[in-house]
Amino acid sequence: MRKYTPRLEIYPDRIAENVKYILGLCHDHGVQVACVSKVLRAHPAILQTFIEHGADMLADSRAENLRLTAEYNPKLPRLMLRLPALSEVEDVVRYADYSLNSSLETLEALSEAAGRLGMTHKVIIMVDVGDLREGVWPDRVVPLVEKAARLPHIEIAGLGANLACYGGVIPTPENMQMLIECREACRQATGLPLDLLSGGNSANLPLLIEGGIPPEINHFRIGEAMILGRNVLDRSPFPNTRQDGLRVVAEVIELENKPSIPIGPRGQDAFGNQVEFEDRGVRQRAILNLGRQDVDIDGLTPEDAGIIILGGSSDHLVLDVTEAHQPLQLGDEVAFMPTYSAVLAASTSNYVEKVVIKGT
Repeated sequence: MRKYTPRLEIYPDRIAENVKYILGLCHDHGVQVACVSKVLRAHPAILQTFIEHGADMLADSRAENLRLTAEYNPKLPRLMLRLPALSEVEDVVRYADYSLNSSLETLEALSEAAGRLGMTHKVIIMVDVGDLREGVWPDRVVPLVEKAARLPHIEIAGLGANLACYGGVIPTPENMQMLIECREACRQATGLPLDLLSGGNSANLPLLIEGGIPPEINHFRIGEAMILGRNVLDRSPFPNTRQDGLRVVAEVIELENKPSIPIGPRGQDAFGNQVEFEDRGVRQRAILNLGRQDVDIDGLTPEDAGIIILGGSSDHLVLDVTEAHQPLQLGDEVAFMPTYSAVLAASTSNYVEKVVIKGT
């Protein structure tokens, strides 16, 4: 029976090797881990892999994915990664035990929603230590924590920081110490224990290996390093992990010899770009049933090193297969190693089949 294309192949046994190693590394250093499932849209295969190998929490950035997570495993604590929108606070309280926050107005709305639902919601106050994404500026943390501490249905679990996502700022002992100092100032002002210090994400792992993470940092939020086996600071292979846990596969729907340069006056492509072409003569070109509506095509690397990705439109991926190591025919499949952005798009697309392949 022919397999459906395009598809995202998930190899949980390969990913499990990464999960086991990284969780062990963090636990050996006294760091709890919220395992992040968002790149695979809370797929049951990745949730089960996280759970089996000792995840302390399950984390995602979408309330809908946390709902799926809660249905799959209602016992393990769940963390909402993206700052809650005011329009979704009730869903956040219902499906997440913890959320990351930086706004008093949002905290007030969460408290009201938790009261209506007869619940207490735990929060981690985010501090911006330099990356300029989410987080209150350090000199404004204490007033925010003091006011949040008075909210009746909110429990402040601790403080957190995020690095290397927007500004590309690398975790260092100095910015980790800044988070610790903010925690100490908040403790003195409020008397709260604020036991949890969530120092960051996969980007913190190299510093952990080097011994540069202060012992006060006791929580990370990790996804990409475990699922893709990558050092997120430069996308090199992370030590002792595999990079073959995911594949994107598409099918050849046209195979023709054609010139390298379009013929006739040219304007913009379908996405408003003025594309430049290299004249390499007549080449064998393949079109696959995969496009920008399905995946970030810039995040694909053909497994066959002789294949060149030329570009793509909404529904088509155009390849130069003249020097493919394995000659192609109409209907053949072509496999790619995806980056984080490619996996994220493929997981979200309803047009890409998700296939779990065990035992390899």
